[in-house]
Amino acid sequence: MPAYFDNRIELHEHAGQLCVYAGPQLIGQTDTALRLVERGYADRFYLPWSAIESHCLQRSDKQPHCPYKGDTRYYHVVIDDVSYDNAAWVYPQPRSEMAAIAGRIAFDHPQVTLEIAHRQ
Repeated sequence: MPAYFDNRIELHEHAGQLCVYAGPQLIGQTDTALRLVERGYADRFYLPWSAIESHCLQRSDKQPHCPYKGDTRYYHVVIDDVSYDNAAWVYPQPRSEMAAIAGRIAFDHPQVTLEIAHRQ
């Protein structure tokens, strides 16, 4: 890695630990995240599905299409009856150029935060 697509998207292996919190609750952690850098957007980290407490994910009806990555499935993150709507997404079968993110999960919500550690 890194992988590039159409001079618009770069994928990099993240060198370090990444933890995901919904409010104060730790819902996942990994040291095998991928960092997706897309022109015009904030960097996103894609974690293996197995790194997340999947019992806190509820499938959303939101299913947009990205011309660069493919069809998306969104999820609500639900902790103790608090729902963080459409806070996570997955590309189950992305375009072939983005195959590395297939089945990985990313997050974007003000109350779902990432704690990022970098290896020295």
